[in-house]
Amino acid sequence: MPAIRVQNLSKEYVIGGRPRAHETFREMLADAFLSPYRRYRRLGGDASREERFFALKDVSFEIAPGEVVGIIGRNGAGKSTLLKVLSGITEPTAGRVELTGRTSSLLEVGTGFHQDLTGRENIFLNGALLGMSQAEIREKFDDIVAFSEVEKFLDTPVKHYSSGMYVRLAFAVAAHLEPEILIVDEVLSVGDAKFQQKCLGKMEDAARSGRTVLLVSHNMTAVRSLCSRAIWLDSGSIVMDGDAGAVSAAYLESNAKIALEQIWENPDTAPGNDRIRIHRVSIGPDGEGSTGGLSVATPLRLAFEFWNRAPSAQLNLSMVLYDIHNVCIFNSFSEPRPYPEGLVRGICHIPGNLLNDAKYRVRLLIVEDTSVPLVDLDSLAFFEIRETERPGKWYGKWVGVIRPRLEWETECLSPIGK
Repeated sequence: MPAIRVQNLSKEYVIGGRPRAHETFREMLADAFLSPYRRYRRLGGDASREERFFALKDVSFEIAPGEVVGIIGRNGAGKSTLLKVLSGITEPTAGRVELTGRTSSLLEVGTGFHQDLTGRENIFLNGALLGMSQAEIREKFDDIVAFSEVEKFLDTPVKHYSSGMYVRLAFAVAAHLEPEILIVDEVLSVGDAKFQQKCLGKMEDAARSGRTVLLVSHNMTAVRSLCSRAIWLDSGSIVMDGDAGAVSAAYLESNAKIALEQIWENPDTAPGNDRIRIHRVSIGPDGEGSTGGLSVATPLRLAFEFWNRAPSAQLNLSMVLYDIHNVCIFNSFSEPRPYPEGLVRGICHIPGNLLNDAKYRVRLLIVEDTSVPLVDLDSLAFFEIRETERPGKWYGKWVGVIRPRLEWETECLSPIGK
């Protein structure tokens, strides 16, 4: 029997129109009488005011007990909506969901936490919301605290916690519930490398013990290493379902376009966390007068701008370059130094005649004290290097992940007949 069965699942939202705030009983009563008319108006096509939008559309799949499945896709693909429906937070518009066994969900940082309660109090509150008894929470309390690494701040109200402390405590409570089904949304995007490894280990332990894990992540490396299977969503529908390596490779291939610049104007919603937020990523030819596309001979300039909210930290940027087959081409990093609070720019220069003709993706880490990643953003940008004219008459693919133009010396040491 499947641990999770999803049949023809759809979730529709209506966007547009004026939301109503009920201040009196009379307004609530009037709204109840008018609801059928509003529903008729939506279905009747008043498109100038309201629009129907399917976050999920006719999604079907089954997950066996003990499977670790990654849900991947771009922002707005329907991943988080799917997890909310599976977790019982959102009712589907159509279709059916069946879950076999106790389910624990970690969908957003601090879900179920009360801002004015301490970490200790929120462990009991959050554990109760997830279905744990008081005796069960007490039995596992020390393990939860040790895993979360917030022992020093256990009696501090969580409103003073950083996002990293929030997610460590929330994941610790959810993971120690020992559910049959664990649903996790982007927990690996927060925390340092050590904590992320602990999360991976905990989910691997859950899978080995026969529990089912459903993981949403933009980190394709984590999906490939942790999951045996992946489901790729786009525009609310399943594009591909199968082996995690094959699905993630196809997903990266589809995104490997020439995305030479991305800008996030709002520092509160940009990629990152409460200490670092990305503002701009740009890729282009290096040097004045450089024009045209990116060829194997083009020197490249990769610029990263970020809002720094960690002014006392020693920071360095680390850029990892992958091809679409997830082969790491190289990792380059800047010298560590403190930066003032504000907008910071780092630039990596890549010489021409180094990269082969291929499509590439950029992973950026901003690291504190050369050892603790404050942010780790995979697939932050994509670009393509194209072939140029080359000597000779062979036009096949140039083998190798790089193709540097190295200095050669040749000479004839002993001519025949001399």
